[in-house]
Amino acid sequence: MSRLSDVIARLEAVIDSRKGGDPTKSWTAKLLADPVLAGKKLIEEAGEAVEAAESGDRDHLAAEAADVIYHLLALLAAAGTSPDAVAEKLEAREGTSGIAEKASRGSGGDKT
Repeated sequence: MSRLSDVIARLEAVIDSRKGGDPTKSWTAKLLADPVLAGKKLIEEAGEAVEAAESGDRDHLAAEAADVIYHLLALLAAAGTSPDAVAEKLEAREGTSGIAEKASRGSGGDKT
């Protein structure tokens, strides 16, 4: 397992432990209680990650990417979708060209 995998597993456990927590005392509990807020924060953090990448500041990008991962995990939990469900989708796409996979769904946009 990679270092990132280990950290994500610990983060998942922390997020899970905040379910039903007091939203006035825990940012994670607040996100879990409000999937719309969790989604808005994910969009905000993703934009900041893109800006950091464009600036060429790798340390800033790493910090923003950490925020994206945290907010994505919080959104998944808030919406009742497990990271394992995401893993299943990724596994199903393994070995498939991103272009071919996208074409099979018939939707627009760029994905790798």
